[in-house]
Amino acid sequence: MKTPVRPVSLTEASQFRDAMSRLPAALTVVTTVDADGRRWGFTASSVVSVSLDPPLLLVGLSRSSSCHQALVAAPEFVVNVLADHHRALARTFAAHGVDRFAGEDFTVWPGTGLPYLPDAHTAYRCLRHDVVAAGDHDLLLGALTGADGGRPGAPLLWYRRDFHTPR
Repeated sequence: MKTPVRPVSLTEASQFRDAMSRLPAALTVVTTVDADGRRWGFTASSVVSVSLDPPLLLVGLSRSSSCHQALVAAPEFVVNVLADHHRALARTFAAHGVDRFAGEDFTVWPGTGLPYLPDAHTAYRCLRHDVVAAGDHDLLLGALTGADGGRPGAPLLWYRRDFHTPR
């Protein structure tokens, strides 16, 4: 006989974080450039497809992120889906107060100034379609304008506050 499962009360942020840590998510690095040509990027696990017609994806972006203003203002951005060998890069782009692009192998998406990872599992180029407020985050909606990828290997996942790859 199975033990009954009790619902978890989600009255505190820490309880919500604990509950959501059990939802596996692909790790990505979202990148853009601002009007001055400065590169911006952060590690994101809240990225999902939204619509087929038009093709849209969504990126959850904390309003307290150092990249927030640059990303909501940028007309374009790239979502780089990380592979297993990008663990260190995921940590770097999640860190505060560091040059996230230093020593990393980013290149420019052809015909744009957008930085992207040529060895990403997959990369999606997007035009900013909309920005929607949601609690302490903004939801950045991107209209897909290109994809580069399908490289061999497994994507990097975030689950229970650690890195994993599907087997």
